[in-house]
Amino acid sequence: MQRFIVMPSRKIHKVLVAARGEIAVRIIRTLKKLSISSVAIYADNDTDALYCRIADETRPLGDGQARDTYLNIQKIIDTALDTGADAIHPGYGFLSESPELAETCAENNIIFIGPDAKTMRLMGNKVEARQFAIGHGIPVTFGLTGDIGDIVNKADTLPYPVLIKAAAGGGGKGMHIVRDAAALKPALETASREALQFFGNGEVFVEQYIENPRHIEVQVLADHFGNVVHLFERECSVQRRYQKIIEESPSPTLTPEKRKEICDTAVSLCRQVGYKNAGTVEFLVDKDMNFYFLEMNTRIQVEHPVTEQRTGLDIVEEQIRIARGKEMGWTQDMIQDNGHAIECRVYAEDPENQFLPAPGDVTLYHEPQMRGLRIDSSIDGPCTISPNYDPMIAKVVCSGKRRSDATEIMRKALREIIIQTEKTNVPYLQSIIDNQDFIDNKIDTSYCEKHQRELTEAMHRTRGNVKREDVAAMFLFYDFNKNYLENRDIDNVWNAIGYWRFQMSLNVFVEDTKCNVSIKSLTHKALHCTINGIEYSVMLTQNDGEVRKVIINGRTEAIFVSQTPSHEFCVHFRGLDFICHRGDQLNDMREYSQEEFGDEDLKYYAPMPCNIEKICVKEGDTVRRGDVLCVTVAMKMFSDIVAKCDGKVLKVNVKVGDKVDKKKVLIELSI
Repeated sequence: MQRFIVMPSRKIHKVLVAARGEIAVRIIRTLKKLSISSVAIYADNDTDALYCRIADETRPLGDGQARDTYLNIQKIIDTALDTGADAIHPGYGFLSESPELAETCAENNIIFIGPDAKTMRLMGNKVEARQFAIGHGIPVTFGLTGDIGDIVNKADTLPYPVLIKAAAGGGGKGMHIVRDAAALKPALETASREALQFFGNGEVFVEQYIENPRHIEVQVLADHFGNVVHLFERECSVQRRYQKIIEESPSPTLTPEKRKEICDTAVSLCRQVGYKNAGTVEFLVDKDMNFYFLEMNTRIQVEHPVTEQRTGLDIVEEQIRIARGKEMGWTQDMIQDNGHAIECRVYAEDPENQFLPAPGDVTLYHEPQMRGLRIDSSIDGPCTISPNYDPMIAKVVCSGKRRSDATEIMRKALREIIIQTEKTNVPYLQSIIDNQDFIDNKIDTSYCEKHQRELTEAMHRTRGNVKREDVAAMFLFYDFNKNYLENRDIDNVWNAIGYWRFQMSLNVFVEDTKCNVSIKSLTHKALHCTINGIEYSVMLTQNDGEVRKVIINGRTEAIFVSQTPSHEFCVHFRGLDFICHRGDQLNDMREYSQEEFGDEDLKYYAPMPCNIEKICVKEGDTVRRGDVLCVTVAMKMFSDIVAKCDGKVLKVNVKVGDKVDKKKVLIELSI
């Protein structure tokens, strides 16, 4: 048991938030509630970010990669001293689990809102944390560490399947499942390279992989007076690429007895290590309800709002109180768990393409308002999702009396949230929420992998059930009346007249569907037409900014329309986005005189805006189908560009370190 030294209480007047995105927004809002000034730091590509706009002060970190900006401890400390900040809150990600930042804060008399460096160093390293847990009687799975050569020499003795992890990492980065000895060495080398890239530490370790476990974690708070409490557990079993996308509390899996046991174990671990501030103890639970210590996150978690919605506590506020040296105002008996809460993480990514990040422009953003809904977002309107950082846009958190109530609110919220950009995982999240196995709690960490085809088919089925004529009718009503609806130059008679007066028949394209339209009558509040032989009546009932409510053939629907960077229109209808355009109008962005040609299999493009991590070939090399031509990295994700056929390298158009846009031709082959 650790001895606790009571520290004197200190005032905090100003906090530098060493984070970006939605967690920086969330921290700043609590600081405002507490009347504490905030300082936001930003890289050049975050100049107009929401968190910067709501902060009391902002300070630039310059241009460059994360290591030169958000990971530059000296820059952050210098900024804190320059602005007179009393404390630094690291949020999650970046330096949130950096003992070096905590130590440098202490050296400069700056309060670090988190645990001390010694504890962070111990629990932040999976290998050392594991040994500590074993020494205190906490169950763990089989594990092995050492350099790659040592581990490979023991390959035949491992209990396959095994899981390789970055010792200093998290968030699913650097994790690989290995099912036989032959695959061990290349997987170790890849994991070590990824660990070094993302965490600055290439150390890895191997542990027994439990097939189809539940992932359950316990939120804890601990102060400098030896008080430790838990805020109950969260179930985080729905994951893709080893990263959580849906979390909920309470776990629908645990019995009351098992819940008490796992929460008490988490509290015991924190007491033994002398933990202070907020943290999360993570466990794997097998089919027989045996649980095993996985790791401890020595920071606030992405999914902390799930716990806040159930307990009513503001975890960031508690972090600040503890960091000031105040005793917690809570005992375990005082903390109540009410109802059920579910969180969905919304990402700019393509679920149908291995969840590849999809950075780009957001042309329209709208948050629904309803009882039981909380949205923590990094944006509040049109913006650009950067390829340089994690692609999470927002967290949708819904709470109700029962799991079914929270799920129903989530179903409605995902249908009504509008994020018009190239790709998001919202339709994928909708398909999970509607999936019967999720509803019946038949979930584990392999849920997404096992259900991928089923979930994808559900996405397609939902989209296919939408009548394209309905979308065309709403698009036309908006397109004819957009100047009026957006209050733009409506006194100009030419804008008021509308193009329909000159041509009563036209074509509308909804995705690849052609709709033949005949206009009967049109006013600013009503459209009557025939689309593919179906009579349509669209009448405006509400025009409130970007939200327009209409009655279409007797049904009340909402119209959300934005213009894409390519000057097409994106129509949001029943939770889905559809690209529309009129056949009688030319698109100024399109080069009609040019036709694409050539064998595209011989050209290899950037899958997204990214950096070139490695070039594996040179001009003149002979390659075979399946050979890796180059490696790109974006949003903490490596992508191998692989030859689709045998051939010879004709051109290499990039070099290591280049930043390239999507669809940049990286390498060209000849056959």
